[in-house]
This record gives sequence, structure tokens and C-alpha cells, in this order.
Amino acid sequence: MKLLLTAINAKYIHSNLAVYSLSAAAGSRSCVELAEFTINHRTEEILQELYLRKPDVLLFSCYIWNIVYVRELVENCRKIMPDVPVWLGGPEVSWNAEEFLRENPGADGILCGEGEEIFRRLVECYENGQADTENLAAIPGLVFRDRAKKRICSNPPARLPDLNEIPFPYTGVSEFENRIIYYESSRGCPFSCSYCLSSVEKSVRFRSLDKVCRELQFFLDRKVPQVKFVDRTFNSRKSHAVAIWKYILEHDNGITNFHFEIEAELLDAEELELLGCMRPGLVQLEIGVQSANQNTLTAVRRKTDLEQLETVVAQIRKRHNIHQHLDLIAGLPFEDYSSFGSSFDRVFSMHPEQLQLGFLKVLKGAPMYQDAEKYGIVYRSQPPYEVLSTPWLSFGDLLRLKMIEEMVEIYYNSHQFQKTLEKLISCFASPFSFFEELSCFYRANQEGQKSSRARKYELLLLFAVQRFPEEENRYRELLTIDYYLRERAKARPSFAPEQSRYKEEIREIQKTLPRQVHIEAVAGEGAAPRILVFDYEKRDPLTGDALLTCLEAERGER
Repeated sequence: MKLLLTAINAKYIHSNLAVYSLSAAAGSRSCVELAEFTINHRTEEILQELYLRKPDVLLFSCYIWNIVYVRELVENCRKIMPDVPVWLGGPEVSWNAEEFLRENPGADGILCGEGEEIFRRLVECYENGQADTENLAAIPGLVFRDRAKKRICSNPPARLPDLNEIPFPYTGVSEFENRIIYYESSRGCPFSCSYCLSSVEKSVRFRSLDKVCRELQFFLDRKVPQVKFVDRTFNSRKSHAVAIWKYILEHDNGITNFHFEIEAELLDAEELELLGCMRPGLVQLEIGVQSANQNTLTAVRRKTDLEQLETVVAQIRKRHNIHQHLDLIAGLPFEDYSSFGSSFDRVFSMHPEQLQLGFLKVLKGAPMYQDAEKYGIVYRSQPPYEVLSTPWLSFGDLLRLKMIEEMVEIYYNSHQFQKTLEKLISCFASPFSFFEELSCFYRANQEGQKSSRARKYELLLLFAVQRFPEEENRYRELLTIDYYLRERAKARPSFAPEQSRYKEEIREIQKTLPRQVHIEAVAGEGAAPRILVFDYEKRDPLTGDALLTCLEAERGER
């Protein structure tokens, strides 16, 4: 007997916590195996691999990013393995399970909600040869097809499990390198944001701190690069958050990074002081702002104290030891193009390490699914159910915001153009207006589907020179500094200023420095140039930039 748990992830670096957790819940049974793919695999490749694994029962983990693939695979698995039952689970099929089974005749059943106990009992049924209608009907949380009587059976919902009863999912995993490991210390959320599925369940359940700390030590001992907590609001219970933060501070291995999604306004002085003690790069925080429009926040049931949020973000930023990732959502009620620009500028002024510009997804089962008609929000019928227009934003407006999002990702979130952006943005009415104008220029001048790294620098220089031709030399210098802050490139970029006249100064200084540096001469205010030294052995743990030192060429001193 072989039950094959199948995950189709969005990227290779992602792992699927659900299938690991279900496998652990089945205990030591050797009949459960895992198969992980990504949406970059062709469905033919996945189908072939599933067939060659020869499962007796096939199960898929379903989300908005993979459900199109799963639907196709379910249909074709039924054709090539007609006797293999196909089960599904996950948020994309749990809410409308009966409807999904009617629309997808190849599927045999769905595990609705939190599936560990449901899966364990389902495995027992198949192991004991008792997976008939009578025994399946005794498992809460199942919706399944009775093929003999051509009907769909819906069992009562399963109870929410005690998180301490759920086994640690990673004891049997050996491959952690180059993967983000997802972990949860709680389930549920105390808030009611209408666009989020977590708002459906108001209660929050926690895993015991003893268990959490032992499990975190498992990751620390193995020097896992990143552990991403999937807790919806990690700091909803202060004592829980503080205990975990203290543990990772005291047991820091110098390598592992921990990612937390938090509600910034809840942080008090004690928590901020604790976070301020963290090694740079040990912790990163994701903070959902979503909008700075109070009418919008009220409509989506968010109670955000923007002034307090700004204060907290500024206090964390002052220590320069924690990566802060701030989120905005376009397409929410009452937010038009101008209002979104104001929200963008307000969040940008907080100087996060990353600013994510996302777009509303109307998820089945979330309150926004019911509210969409009331607010006149039009969205795609197919996954990921992304907004197409609202009474406040046209489809054209959303396309403009998509272009701005691309510019933010390329030029701001990459941290590859920081010094150039700092000067450029200061010359515009607002950060939003800068990215808006840059996006139009980029679209008109981009060559091909994707620009190379060098081309992105060249395009930014073209944009700067077109707007400010009198400062071309200064922008060439700034882009060159940005370029060498990231890496000691073998080929000199086309936009870099000429260095031949500084050859002697550079040669003399090079004799006194280690090899893992790059030396760049730029025009000084007097006759002597400024000599910049980029040390690649010493990097900023948040941005990845090389340590930059300015030397006086005449005296060879710092």
C-alpha cells in the first residue's frame, strides 16, 4: 500500500508544510510517501513521475497557485490510473468541496480544513482495506464520492486539533539547503481582515513553548538558512512571542534567519528592546499596512493606528539589525489611484527594506468574497481571483500599478540601486510619481521580455540623463558605486566613468589592501580624486552591500 502526498509549489525554494505535517501525522507508517514539484514543471513531467511512483492512493495539496495544474492532473490521473483513488486537501478546495467534486469527476474526495487527524484515519482505512463508504462516512471532515450510488457524501466538520497533539513535521527531512522551511507555532488569527481566510476562525491556538523551542533547536542544529513562521499574527500573544524571540537570541547559530508576520502596533517597549538586541540578519519582520486610507481600512475591517505603526517601524529601523518588509494591497474599497499613491508614499517614507505592492485576491470563503458584489469589485473567475477593476480603480489604473510594482521590485527591493535612487527620488514630487514616470520610460525603452542586470543599470542612467542631462557624470558615478557595492564584477560596466587617469593612485593603494576588494576613483572636490574601496569580505547583513570606505588619494589615509 502506497499513499503519495503530492505538492506543487510556487518555487523550488519553497517547501510544503502541509504534506510534511500530514505525513508526520500518519506516524511511522512506511506506506506514506512525498512528491514535491513546482509550477515550473510541465504537467506531462508531473504526470509521468506520479505514474512511475505507482501509488495506490494519490493525494494533492491545493492552493490558488497550483489548482489549475491539479485539476488537469486529476483528470489525467483518472485516465491512466483508473483504479487509484484521488484525494485533495487545502484552502482552495475545502470551502466548496461538494461543488469541486461535481465539477471534477476524476476526484474521489476532499479533506476539509485542518487535515492531520483526518488524514491519519484515512490512511488507517486504506491500510486495513476498509476504505468503503461506511467507514469513510465515519471520518469527520471528509467530503467524498460514493461512486456506486453516484452521490456525494458530506461528513460533519472535524474538530480543530490541539496543536500539541500534532507531531513535528520535519524529523524525517534531510534536505534543508537552498529551501525556505515553513513552521507554525500557532493557528488562527484574532483579527477580521475581510480579504483573508484566517478571519473566518476568530480563535487562536498555540503550540506549547517547550515544544516550539525544541523544534527550533532542530533547525538551529542543522543550520537551516531560513525558517519562515506562517503564524498569521505571530505577536498576538506577547508572552508567546517574547519567549520565542528570547530563545532564538540566546541560541543564535550565526546563520539561521527567522521570518515573522506581525502586527507592528502591538509591539511595546520591552519587545522593541528585545528585537534591538538581535544579531543583524537574525530576524526579519513582515508588516501588513495594506492602505493608509482610513475609509479603506474600515471597509476591510482593519483597525490600524498608522501613527503608532510609523513610530514602531522607525524605532526598529534605527537599530539597523532587522529587515522590515511592508505590504500594500491595491484594489481595496474606496482606494482610487490618487489615494493609493498617497498610501504608497506614506509607506515608502518608513524606509522598509522591502515594499511589496500586492493586488487584492477575492478568495472563496473570505468575507471579501461576500463583500465584493456590495462594493462592485470585479475579479478574475479563475485562480488567483485577482481584482480586475473597482468603482475606484479601472483596469487601466491597475495596469499602471502593475508597471509601478515591477519598478519597485527591480529598482528598490533589489537593493542594487540605493544611492542612485536616493538622489533621483529627491528630485521628484513624491516617490510614487518617480516610480510612475520611471515605469512609463522603462516600458517604452525595454528591449525583449527581460532585461539583463547591466541593461537595468543602463536604463536607469538613460532615464536620469533624459530628465537631468546636466548631472550625467554624477549619475554615472552613483550607478557605478551601486554596481560595485553588490559584487566585484570582472567586466567593467559600460556606464562607469573612465579610470585611466587615476591608474597610479589606484596601483599604490592596491598594494596595501587585500585582494577581495575593488577600488574605484571618483572626482573629488579639489584636484585629488576620492578613492572608494569596496570590501567584499565585509557585507551589510541586511542589504548584502560590500563595506564601502573612502580613502584620501593624496595621503593614502582613511
